[in-house]
Amino acid sequence: MPWEGPQMAELPEVETLRRQLERDVVGRKVKTVDVHDTKVIPRHSTKKQFAEMLEGAKLKSLIRRGTFLIFTLDTGDRLIVRPGLGGQLRKTASKDDLADGTAVVISFTQGGQLRYIDPRRTGELWILTPEQVAEGVDEIELLGYDVVDQPVPWADFAKLVLQRSVKLKTLLTDEDLLTGIGNVYSDEILYDAGLRYDRLSDSLSVQEVRRLYRSVVEILHDAIKHGGTTLADDGWHDLHGDVGGYTDHHQVHARDGEPCRRCRDVISKAKFGGKTTWFCEQCQT
Repeated sequence: MPWEGPQMAELPEVETLRRQLERDVVGRKVKTVDVHDTKVIPRHSTKKQFAEMLEGAKLKSLIRRGTFLIFTLDTGDRLIVRPGLGGQLRKTASKDDLADGTAVVISFTQGGQLRYIDPRRTGELWILTPEQVAEGVDEIELLGYDVVDQPVPWADFAKLVLQRSVKLKTLLTDEDLLTGIGNVYSDEILYDAGLRYDRLSDSLSVQEVRRLYRSVVEILHDAIKHGGTTLADDGWHDLHGDVGGYTDHHQVHARDGEPCRRCRDVISKAKFGGKTTWFCEQCQT
């Protein structure tokens, strides 16, 4: 499968992680924290300050907002993890060798570790006090609709599409409108809906908007069911190091030169917004 560049975890990958963390990590008490690179904790003044806010605390609960993971600690603080471009969370045994790019290691009193691995240092971890939580975090508070966490009313979705005149791929990947959809799932959603990436949103008929609405919901839920997408050996892996199973279900993304599974025409690719987009010339209008 041809692929260009590092992989950004999108909503299905982060939701897969959330479900695994809920099962295997939430409820554990932190024993020690080792920060190997302060670039991933830029909001903290020192490694020690970050570590001391976590050590001795229990990871009480976990929610996801877009592609942010938010742990509530029994101290009232919140640990926020944003994986970024190529960032990984991995549950390991303490004796396991450190993977290249390991930036933070959280060890638990019951044994085992949670490691944040980020060779490109594009992700971030930070801790909020209850006072900071009350103030809110703009980059989380201002996120758009999360169609997996909370269903979007049809009328609101139709307004979101028809009251703007932007290209469909731009609309789908705008975090202020719909959160957690990136290059992979925007391609798959648009193929499923039979719509071109460069079609203007206000040119859609009501029937086409309904198709797009259905495709957004169904593609994201289907991708979560299959554990997300892994595009390359160094691409996204889940909490246990396993690859995502949705890659085999891709209809267009990273399939240029291969036959369309509907019409048998060849899948095309084009540069759009500085990235590659994949589509079928025949099936998408």
